[in-house]
Amino acid sequence: MTAGVERGVGSSAPRSEDVARLAGVSRKTVSRVLNDEPYVSKESRRRVLAAAEELGYRLNHAARALASGRTRSIGVVALATAGYGTASLLVGLEQAVRDAGYALRVVNTPDGDPRSIAGALQSLLEQGVDGIVVSVPIVEGEVPLGVDVPVLFVGAPPAFTATRTLTVGVGAHQLARAATEHLLDLGHRTVHHLAGPRRWYATKDRIEGWQAALADRGAHEPPVLNGDWSAASGYAAGLALAQDHSVTAVFAAGDEMAIGLIHGLRENGRRVPRDVSVVGFDGNPVFAYVTPPLTTVRQPFEAASRQGIQLLVHTIEKPDTDLPPANDPPIEVIVRGSTAPPPTP
Repeated sequence: MTAGVERGVGSSAPRSEDVARLAGVSRKTVSRVLNDEPYVSKESRRRVLAAAEELGYRLNHAARALASGRTRSIGVVALATAGYGTASLLVGLEQAVRDAGYALRVVNTPDGDPRSIAGALQSLLEQGVDGIVVSVPIVEGEVPLGVDVPVLFVGAPPAFTATRTLTVGVGAHQLARAATEHLLDLGHRTVHHLAGPRRWYATKDRIEGWQAALADRGAHEPPVLNGDWSAASGYAAGLALAQDHSVTAVFAAGDEMAIGLIHGLRENGRRVPRDVSVVGFDGNPVFAYVTPPLTTVRQPFEAASRQGIQLLVHTIEKPDTDLPPANDPPIEVIVRGSTAPPPTP
């Protein structure tokens, strides 16, 4: 590769002809490489990409949209909440969409009402998005709308029809199972569960993972308590569980509920982890600095976002080809100071 390519008169940014000149290929070859089209030799592809990198060339997505009939944008229907899990997933999606060379358009919905989701979808379709991500963890009933672009559902089954529907999860079932198994491995005879709101898909997945771990070990399944993801609901559960001295281990379906739970237990004389061990769910890094530091399972938001967007972009750009193989999300238990073996009788 040689430096010092002369650009067009009056041009401040590199153009496709600059890349072609530096790479020693035609402009058509440059176009084919940058649009990921076939019938380009490996050597020509390597030279074009190296030239584009050297010149700092970026494909003109507006021109590409006119030529392809696509807007190079992906819409996201998200739940209007500042919760750690929901916000982290949205950040992961935004990064994955941008890395794929698309723009992101977000419409929030206050709840899982089918009509509000339909309104959010209609808004995105009017903006001409090429595909849609639905990251609403609550959908109560069938959404009354058909969508003529591919749709990716994150952590939930399809709730309406589309030209093609895709799903990707964060491994909530496996994470809940791993959290429960961690406590059973420490020697606890059973594990109580503080679940999320009943109408959330995430609640169902985590309950099923907890139940599976108990069933595999032949452990008794205690009644489920339900919170609302808040620390206050965890505190109320902690006050209730503190009255039962047979409780030695609790798996909370959210980190904030786990922190409230610990406060409620300690306020009623139950020490954590000496009397009761507690595991959270999400992986919020803030809770490494509470007392005791919270043992938790980390949700793989980045990995799930990248895999989901990869599937969606593949479907948008190569609709008649098979999807790439999916990978299982990583399972990570972060062991800290809120878990220990059960107290000696």
